[in-house]
Amino acid sequence: MVIKTGPLPFAADVAVPHAARGIVVFAHGSGSSRLSPRNRHVAAQLNTAGLATVLFDLLTEEEAEDRRNVFDIALLGRRMAEAVVEAHEQYPRLPVGLFGASTGAAAALHAAARHEDIVRAVVSRGGRPDLALDVLDRVRAPTLLIVGGWDEPVIDMNRAALAALRCVKHLEIVPGATHLFEEPGTLDRVVMLAIDWFRQHLKAETEP
Repeated sequence: MVIKTGPLPFAADVAVPHAARGIVVFAHGSGSSRLSPRNRHVAAQLNTAGLATVLFDLLTEEEAEDRRNVFDIALLGRRMAEAVVEAHEQYPRLPVGLFGASTGAAAALHAAARHEDIVRAVVSRGGRPDLALDVLDRVRAPTLLIVGGWDEPVIDMNRAALAALRCVKHLEIVPGATHLFEEPGTLDRVVMLAIDWFRQHLKAETEP
């Protein structure tokens, strides 16, 4: 699959399990890429749970070298929104969810606000949803914010974002986890929470 964002085509890693019940587009953050081991681990587990996944790079290698681009939420959000449309057009029968990490969470929320008719659910892992405060009141997709219990500054940022959201929402704090969820068992907890959230909210129109 190739995602076209403006004049730039981005290669994407797509996995569609048999009888998939939804498709989740990943938004990497802080200069990471679709090769992020944490997001690839989460994506593999979502595939096992029957969810298709799309991982692509929000920035080119050259763009990622400029740290200003990493925090250009308008740029990242626009590209994420275009990826959402691309995924929906290529897999129209699969309801779309978004999974964002760090600044990618803000990009995902921008995309959700722009395409409320397409995006059905959002999950943020160690995200910076506070960077999307200007659009949070327009997000309609049920949104789960997951933060490590030892990631204190980011907890406060997520609490501020939670208060600004006007959709179905929940903040889950994972005990013993730092920002990257590198501690034993903490990323697996993220996986379980994400699967439960997507299973609950990624339903086809004909499902009850």
